[in-house]
Amino acid sequence: MTSEQRRVVLTLGFCGLVSAADNWFVSPALPAIAQTLAVAPSVAAIILTAYLVPYGALQPVCGAIGDRVGRVRLLRVIVAGLAVGTLVCALAPGLPALVAARILTGCFAAGIITVSQALVGEMVSQEDRAAAVGLLMGVTFTGQGLSAGLGGIITELVGWRAAFVCFGVLAAVAWLGVMRLRGVGEREADGAGAASGAGAFLSSAVRTFFGPGRAVFLIAFTTGIIYLGVYGFMGTFLAERCGLSSTPAGLLMMFYGLACLAGGSLSGRIGGWRGLRGTILVGEASGLAAAGLLLVSTVTGSWVPALVAAACLGLGYILVQPTLVSLSMDVDPAQTGLCTGLIGFGVFVGGGVGGTLGGFAISAGGYEALWVAAAVALALQTAIGWRVLPQK
Repeated sequence: MTSEQRRVVLTLGFCGLVSAADNWFVSPALPAIAQTLAVAPSVAAIILTAYLVPYGALQPVCGAIGDRVGRVRLLRVIVAGLAVGTLVCALAPGLPALVAARILTGCFAAGIITVSQALVGEMVSQEDRAAAVGLLMGVTFTGQGLSAGLGGIITELVGWRAAFVCFGVLAAVAWLGVMRLRGVGEREADGAGAASGAGAFLSSAVRTFFGPGRAVFLIAFTTGIIYLGVYGFMGTFLAERCGLSSTPAGLLMMFYGLACLAGGSLSGRIGGWRGLRGTILVGEASGLAAAGLLLVSTVTGSWVPALVAAACLGLGYILVQPTLVSLSMDVDPAQTGLCTGLIGFGVFVGGGVGGTLGGFAISAGGYEALWVAAAVALALQTAIGWRVLPQK
């Protein structure tokens, strides 16, 4: 990549970082939110769902809109909406208002990663695509890891409303960065490959998802089940089995984000060495190591293996998910926004399914059953993916 291309990727990555952080920082703040709004923490947890559902479901929609109206133009609108929505959350007087604000924020945030991925894929050469998308996603998911610790710290020191204000200000800074993008993605799509109505869009999305490239999208779905499902239970695991409070647990989980950043920088080199399918294999091996380390942590009650597991999980995820994005862009080059959106849809919907299945596994056999189930599922995904994914 040229220095200018790298600057654009980092700018878009920061936008993605804020959108990811805006989701994950809420988890350690839930007890404080529940106390302020006079509801049980289990009731307040609905604000997580209120953000994630539109965030995952609308990604292919935003990708298709970006294909039609232009990606930079759409980013300027949705990043501004993310900033405004996050600041509105800080002013919510009660839980219903906060839920509504989170739904609104999730709708705007949904397109940021998808549209950025498609823009980066269009901006760089096919040879540099994997490295560029890996760097983009490494910066993006650093926000997911770091926000767990930062959200807990800000909430304890100042309060959860101040945490929303801080992340709203970060979103405003990201919007200023997007507004400075010039000469990037200026070619506006004429809509020839985009859906012209709801029915046509759904038909196109379903055909693409289950078409010749379905292996890429279905493995994105199982990736969400495994990686995001496991990550979602790490906070409660660290509290219940390792005895950590929310702040040290959040700080430990920050290693996930640091590994994402490092892995995003390394993915291009790994891709050049082993190819795209080989990069996915390396990421899945790292995920298997994370499951094994979490099992050790469960047996010993020590948080040290869990710290290494968080890093392995972040490294594994960032090698797998962006590589699937790169593969998806070749499924239908005329609709790369839709294709990258379907990857996001698969990953985040899979993450929701993984949370439900993980709860069943814990109820049936505790955290040991969860980590073993994740390892078995990941081993199966690795074997199947090696056979069905394109050899690139």
